[in-house]
Amino acid sequence: MDILYLLLIVLGFIALVLFFEGLYLSWNSYRGPEAKRIERRLQAMSAGAHGTKEASLVKQRLLSEEPWLARLLMSLPRVHQMDRLLQQSGLSWNMARFQGLTLAAAVAGFLFSLLVSFPWQAAILVTLAFGAVPFLYVYNSKQKRLEKIEQQLPDALDMMSRAMQAGHAFPGALQMVGNESPEPIAGEFKLTFDEVNYGIPMQEALLNLATRIPSTDLRYFVIAVLVQRDTGGNLSEILGKIGKLIRERLKLLATIKVLSAEGRLSAWILSILPFVLAILISIINPKLMAMLWTDETGRKLIAGAASLMIVGIFWMWRMIKIRV
Repeated sequence: MDILYLLLIVLGFIALVLFFEGLYLSWNSYRGPEAKRIERRLQAMSAGAHGTKEASLVKQRLLSEEPWLARLLMSLPRVHQMDRLLQQSGLSWNMARFQGLTLAAAVAGFLFSLLVSFPWQAAILVTLAFGAVPFLYVYNSKQKRLEKIEQQLPDALDMMSRAMQAGHAFPGALQMVGNESPEPIAGEFKLTFDEVNYGIPMQEALLNLATRIPSTDLRYFVIAVLVQRDTGGNLSEILGKIGKLIRERLKLLATIKVLSAEGRLSAWILSILPFVLAILISIINPKLMAMLWTDETGRKLIAGAASLMIVGIFWMWRMIKIRV
């Protein structure tokens, strides 16, 4: 009897150890360091992860880490254009996070409208305005990143020109820019070199670079390289001249921005000031502003003022938008 009791204790202990061992192996298979490392590599290959700057041979990125949410986002119209905008902005957001932030901002705008006691027409406009904040932030990040890349491009082309004069091949010059230039242009050129190194044709890799960076100056560089590969010529000299041309264009553009700074500041003040005053007056004295949307004449005045403001904003934008 004692032997059977001890045997049961030993077997129970072994069963308990095996149970916890199975739990640990199951957790390690899905959440362990090795599983996370493999997941990061798979995500880099299938989605072009931003944080690791690893090469992406598959053009489609993961829209969400959850499969069901990714399938839902795939059904939305123009989702790939928005995902490309996120990629061009340099942010580590995916479509799921962007949609979540947009929804949260819209809900915050709706709650603010209820707090201030806006009518339903104004509440809809405020909700849409708050919901557009994440998109505007992404678009602004894209523009800043694009401007930074354009400023770094002349130095990168000069580096490539000197590297080719020293005897390096064109892929080696791409690798040199990717290793020695500052971000964000270094990551883009390194990604192009990795694509070429993994077997993607040079023409396709350069076209992918032009797609990721919608810059006219970069397209000049891509077109010049592709034409030179077909017709021949001194690519080092061509890159040097393109870098000099881009540098002169950026210098002229900076001069124009300085001369038009007063007009741009006036445009921003005139565009934002009416909305700010309307919100402040609504908070301080709601009854004073309530006449604008409770009375028929007030609604007509709001519609007319909004139409004139849209025309004025468009007109000022066209006046200060100077292309070089």
